[in-house]
Amino acid sequence: MVNRLLKHVQHLRRTSVEHEQLTSLINSMADGVMAVDSHMKIVTSNGAALNILDVNNTLIGKQLNNVLAPYDKNNQRVDIEKLVQASRIPTTSRDMLLKYSDGSQINLYLSIAPVHLGFGKRGRQGYVLLMRDITHEKSLEEERDEFISVVSHELRTPIAITEGNISNAQFITEKTGNIAEVKTALQQAHDQIMFLADMINDLATLSRAERGKLIVDVQPIDIQELIATLGKAYENDAKKKNLSLKTLAPDKPLQLFSTDLYVREILQNFITNAIKYTEQGSVTVSAEAADKGVRFTIADTGIGISVQDQEKVFDKFFRSEDYRTRKNSGTGLGLYVTMKLARLIHAEIEVTSELNHGSTFTIFIPNLE
Repeated sequence: MVNRLLKHVQHLRRTSVEHEQLTSLINSMADGVMAVDSHMKIVTSNGAALNILDVNNTLIGKQLNNVLAPYDKNNQRVDIEKLVQASRIPTTSRDMLLKYSDGSQINLYLSIAPVHLGFGKRGRQGYVLLMRDITHEKSLEEERDEFISVVSHELRTPIAITEGNISNAQFITEKTGNIAEVKTALQQAHDQIMFLADMINDLATLSRAERGKLIVDVQPIDIQELIATLGKAYENDAKKKNLSLKTLAPDKPLQLFSTDLYVREILQNFITNAIKYTEQGSVTVSAEAADKGVRFTIADTGIGISVQDQEKVFDKFFRSEDYRTRKNSGTGLGLYVTMKLARLIHAEIEVTSELNHGSTFTIFIPNLE
């Protein structure tokens, strides 16, 4: 009798230790864990589950429907107890939403597995629910899908135009031999190839920036020389549109300690856009000393940017619905990449604009040393 009692005590101790170990293991998990019995009452849970469900009190003993009320991808309420009881084999879902009392919501990963809530086959039948906040993952997936869709669309048009113009040039060569028409077709094809090249360059720069592969190589930049170089580089582009390109450099020598490549690319993107969207008047590029850095300004007398579009102008693939913008080719990546580079060298960008009255972009670039 005594031996039997001692064995029972030892069994209880082992069971207690194993339960403590299991509880410790569950509480160490980053994912939310809940175990429910066949009546859908919660028998155990961990701290992560409390965080996901946004509750402070214990979940043990509560009815599952009272603490977990997810919605499906169609925003319809899910009867979680029916879903759990219908799970004969382990099942998972990445398409659920969990809404909170303050109006916020998260994307919820939910895994349901039928188990025995005890040791061996004699344990009670129940289920283990695994929960994870995958809002960030879903956001990245949606952004990736949108990115692929937009890039595919943007690539399709120039490829079709290029193919059409080359086919046209071949046809003209065989039928009429009109050199002028052949040159026109080939020039249009060439323009589309250059558009594709620009897009590939933007995508490559964007990829490196988002993977943190861009290197900030700080060096002294001669601002007077930089402004003069930019003026010469875009002089012909401005002349082709009968625009006046003005450059205003500081009177005194001025140096900026930053990455020359990124500073030039940022300014070049703004100048390119200014010339592209200005039909008459001028584009002015200026620089002046500022506290702990240099302030650059690119001002134009172009079509301007609406207040609504100013909030989106640095978004990936954004292009205004204004017909005057649409008639100019563009990838919608230039200013997005520009902002990425600006953040990399801690630059600050401000835009002021009014429709039909031009735009002014002000870029403050601090010294990095």
